[in-house]
Amino acid sequence: MSLRSDNTMKIGEREISNNTPPYIIAEMSGNHNGDINRALKLIDAAAEAGADAVKLQTYTADTLTLNSNKKDFCISEGLWQGKSLYQLYDWAHTPWQWHQALFDRANKLGIDIFSSPFDETAVDFLTQFDPPAYKIASFELIDHELVKKVAETKKPMIMSTGMANIQEIEEALAVALNYGNGQVTLLHCVSGYPTPIEQTNLATIKALAEKFDLPIGLSDHTLGNTTAIASVALGATVIEKHFTLARADGGPDAAFSLEPEELKALCKDVRDAWHAIGKPNFTLAQSEQPNLIFRRSLYISKDIKKGEVFSKDNVRCIRPGYGLAPKHLDVVLGLEATMDIEAATALTWDMVNRRTTNT
Repeated sequence: MSLRSDNTMKIGEREISNNTPPYIIAEMSGNHNGDINRALKLIDAAAEAGADAVKLQTYTADTLTLNSNKKDFCISEGLWQGKSLYQLYDWAHTPWQWHQALFDRANKLGIDIFSSPFDETAVDFLTQFDPPAYKIASFELIDHELVKKVAETKKPMIMSTGMANIQEIEEALAVALNYGNGQVTLLHCVSGYPTPIEQTNLATIKALAEKFDLPIGLSDHTLGNTTAIASVALGATVIEKHFTLARADGGPDAAFSLEPEELKALCKDVRDAWHAIGKPNFTLAQSEQPNLIFRRSLYISKDIKKGEVFSKDNVRCIRPGYGLAPKHLDVVLGLEATMDIEAATALTWDMVNRRTTNT
């Protein structure tokens, strides 16, 4: 089968393409810190900041791993060093009984809400909320059974590519397109927490777009907003960033998450960047019109009588820009004036006898 698909996607009524501002996803992840009221406040903050969507993660520790302290199951470095996988996921998961309240809050505020399911039971569970899309997390991209299960919902899919090589991306995408509705967006992602900015390789966005003819975005784990804003110039159609109410409050992902004012700035700056790119244009911009007077043009610098010859003694190339363009100076020199002209008058063609020739 072909891996190519239409290079637009819709989540609800929102088109995702290069013709629309980037779709901004605020990733809650585990930053609710086990408190449903904090989770609700995070949704409020995402809506207030101007994000298009808030995203959850739907799993339990038992659906992801085994409750074991053997070496294979223990984290030896990074943000979560010293925890077992079971401890990490038990700490970070969003309780399933919260989902109804979270979906209700987002729907009330008019912000999209959907989730990353981490196994097939999570997909079945999420179906009752009729989410507008599903997300395949980077770590799950190689789980073809999960990709198939999500695709079979016939909902739009967003798929992160962290850690995946090109073959793994092709394989997962083939499953998604074969079993789904063809609406897929790939997110370039580096699964480092946080990701050093020099390792983001944003040029991958263009490479993915050229290879797959799909909307391509960015799941960004760098600190700050520079990488996300820069990605827009390379064609990113979706931006996903983790967010929290306050990094000082701690939490599984707090160290690389945006605070509300930073998320608000991201939403503004990303959309400003998209508007700034625009389309190739070599005509006068509306904002330039008043500044035409600051260009140089040809002006009479001394009083001239009718029949007098124009010379560098009585014609100068100066500001403002109401006279003939400077490029016409060589044509005008040596020709005669058709009328009396006062100094400080913009030179126009009706003042020049073009039947005379330079001698």
